[in-house]
Amino acid sequence: MDKQPLDPNRKRHPQNTPPLNDETSGEELAHYDDTVIGKAFRWSAVAFVLIAVLVGITLFVLKNRTLEEISRITELKAPETLSSSVKTEIPTVFFKDITTEAGIGFSHSNGAYGDKLLPETMGSGAAFLDFDNDGDQDLFLVNSTHWPGHVPNGVAMPTMALYRNDGTGKFQDATSGSGLDVSFYGMGAAVGDYNNDGLADLFVTAVGKNHLFRNSGNGRFTDVTAEAQVGGGENEWSTSSAWVDFDNDGDLDLFVCNYIRWSKEIDFEVGYTVVGVGRAYGPPMNFEGSFPCLFRNEGNGQFTDVSQTSGVHVSNSATGKPMSKSLGVAPLDLDHDGWIDIVVANDTVQNLVFHNRKNGTFEEIGALSGIAFDSYGKTRGAMGIDSGQIDDNQAMGIAIGNFANEMTALYVAQENPLEFTDEAIAQGVGPASRVLLKFGVFFFDYDLDGMLDLLTANGHLEEELTKVQQSQHYRQPAQLFWNAGAGGGRGFLAVPVEKSGSDLVKPIVGRGSAFADIDGDGDLDVVLTQVGGAPLLLRNDQVLNHHWLRFKLNGKKNNRSAIGAVVQVQLGGRTQSRQVMPTRSYLSQSELPVTIGLGPRDHVDAVRIIWPGGGVQTLSNEQVRVDKTTEIDESL
Repeated sequence: MDKQPLDPNRKRHPQNTPPLNDETSGEELAHYDDTVIGKAFRWSAVAFVLIAVLVGITLFVLKNRTLEEISRITELKAPETLSSSVKTEIPTVFFKDITTEAGIGFSHSNGAYGDKLLPETMGSGAAFLDFDNDGDQDLFLVNSTHWPGHVPNGVAMPTMALYRNDGTGKFQDATSGSGLDVSFYGMGAAVGDYNNDGLADLFVTAVGKNHLFRNSGNGRFTDVTAEAQVGGGENEWSTSSAWVDFDNDGDLDLFVCNYIRWSKEIDFEVGYTVVGVGRAYGPPMNFEGSFPCLFRNEGNGQFTDVSQTSGVHVSNSATGKPMSKSLGVAPLDLDHDGWIDIVVANDTVQNLVFHNRKNGTFEEIGALSGIAFDSYGKTRGAMGIDSGQIDDNQAMGIAIGNFANEMTALYVAQENPLEFTDEAIAQGVGPASRVLLKFGVFFFDYDLDGMLDLLTANGHLEEELTKVQQSQHYRQPAQLFWNAGAGGGRGFLAVPVEKSGSDLVKPIVGRGSAFADIDGDGDLDVVLTQVGGAPLLLRNDQVLNHHWLRFKLNGKKNNRSAIGAVVQVQLGGRTQSRQVMPTRSYLSQSELPVTIGLGPRDHVDAVRIIWPGGGVQTLSNEQVRVDKTTEIDESL
């Protein structure tokens, strides 16, 4: 039989429903509906009876349960008392802006004239150092300068600035005649006694040639860049740097971060723009990267570039170009073997971790360690970086300040000290930090309770960004996180303005940051630098009556600055570890002496110093001075 063609107007119907056609009457449809409804009603009645029976049985059982059976329900227990190291309330510690009062008259000059060249928005760093060996912390501020062909008429060229501390937190400008009163496009600074003569020397990075200034005493510095052979290339753009003794031979070597391959012509070719703004400052995605440099100290005032042979040149496997776009560096002994390792914070490409092989070379283990990427395997816009023991378990934490709408990273060492997990969210740092653009970042114990807290200096790149992104601001407040006892599961708490004072959170275009005890009262004061403006010098005015230890170490067999040494203090069942390491944050250096807060305790059980290479020196109770500075020479 021939098949009838399908009617395009015919509709599909639910299963068991008679199809509508010209021969289907209304009576047949009504009969079908009545049948369906009747069946549904009968089944509903049956279901109702069954449900009623089950409810009755249940009520009977519950009514006849014994009290003993009811008591078997699991009890809700109150939380266990937190360990003594876990604290509950953020302390009130005010930071006061004393920039003008202290005699700091410096203002950063970025040379901007309208073309919006990328270096103009990256800022510059600061360094605390005792350049005159009088026992207090002086202040060095890096400056940039005007671009060639755009020097304003009748205006003196900007120079760096050196301020001498009188011991009370008041400063005198000592720049003139110091040898540091020179003009170039400076970026960051590193402090260390590279020739072991007892005087702190300065290395200053730049867009273009870098500069090494040897401290000649009497407030004078001599530019010895050419002699030392550490200037780098004319076309390099160097950022953060660090003095480290990577080969444990007793003198300080030099690690230098390089950012991107940059020139004015390349900048215009990249042509970064923002809708509604036009040409703008932006991230470095479209710029080629640049290798970092490692210079080995030969002990005679000269250095050898061992960048390639040491393994710090890492190339992109796909392009063969440099992997790095480095802005921050954190030297630390990751696996506690007595040899310094190096973690590098890279902007928009993976972070690098150089594990010291103890033979003059490094193995790059960033991906294996868990520090290369975020928790989702992505790169971030990394700027400043710091490391420190963040809890009573002596777990090493590495904090990295990232771009706006990216959380500050907090990588925490696991059972294997070379394996890290980003615990920023669990530790309380992540969500609170997400919106801000973080540059300077460092750990310090601002309330002297024995736990390392965290401070970030923040500020955006583009002044007019608010026109197109209202959630972002060019000037941004610093952010302080109080360590509530990470070992007890409390992590870090964002400190509100009523607990820190309004001066700390004054919106600035924050970049570099550093800390030091500038007035000899034991607590740690702070300096924040900003683009195109004055720094913010903040005095710590805590009045918590907490005690503290302060150690200044002098290497004998090891480098004179004692960089890389670790001070361990045991009190009760806790052990606090602090590394002698001025390289912290972004483009900046904090003081060399180590401060350890004791909280209300006025004594400690034991103190020992672990020198680079692993040598251990135990201090007697007579050597340790509470609430004073203890100066220790390395025993031979």
